[in-house]
Amino acid sequence: MASALSVAAFFAVWLMGTWWMGPRLCPGPVAVFQFIVAETASGELPTQLGITLARVAAAFVIAMAIGLAAGLVMGRSPLANTIGEPWLILLLNAPALIVIVLAYIWIGLTESAAILAVAINKIPNVTVTIREGARATDPQLMEMARIYRFSRAKTLRNVTLPQLQPYVAAAARSGLALIWKIVLVVELLGRSNGVGFQIHLYFQMFDVRAILGYTLAFVAIMLVVEFALVQPLEARANRWRPRPA
Repeated sequence: MASALSVAAFFAVWLMGTWWMGPRLCPGPVAVFQFIVAETASGELPTQLGITLARVAAAFVIAMAIGLAAGLVMGRSPLANTIGEPWLILLLNAPALIVIVLAYIWIGLTESAAILAVAINKIPNVTVTIREGARATDPQLMEMARIYRFSRAKTLRNVTLPQLQPYVAAAARSGLALIWKIVLVVELLGRSNGVGFQIHLYFQMFDVRAILGYTLAFVAIMLVVEFALVQPLEARANRWRPRPA
């Protein structure tokens, strides 16, 4: 019920914006949905969405893999943490736009540069989250693994990673939300396809209906990913936690 009221309030505010600014600056929901249907029928919208989602997926996998490894090492080794801390602070505070521009200048206007720029912007956030998780691992469980002479691989698989699951889920959820926003900027600045490029193209034409159409379509896809994939995985990772009374 609350969700339905929230959605209704969203469309009410949208209609008020259309009434206040006019259909040219703020097209109504019907006009925007008609554009989405037409673009979907032509195949243009699904194609551009697919291209952007592929970039989101590639950058997400790279950022999670590197961030997980770096955070685990920094969380378990004081020496690695001391060495990596300055780099982590630098990357955390580096503006995303600067990273994107430098990647395009140094590597070129290529797909690799685009995906790498997005991943670099997310890796430090994943690293920080996983590092805190590695620091919070139960020392008694780690001591048990040492006493029973678990190999490093077995300790990682059966002791460390299960304790890191909530932190991995949190990093994945926040990472996905950040990555898809940065992907749009990357596409706007240096790619010739994707949702970001389409928004930039229609911005030059001052076609607000098309801008809203592509934006809503992409947000809808990300909401499906959030509710159908990310939240169930997060709930599974946190199933061991006691529920509040």
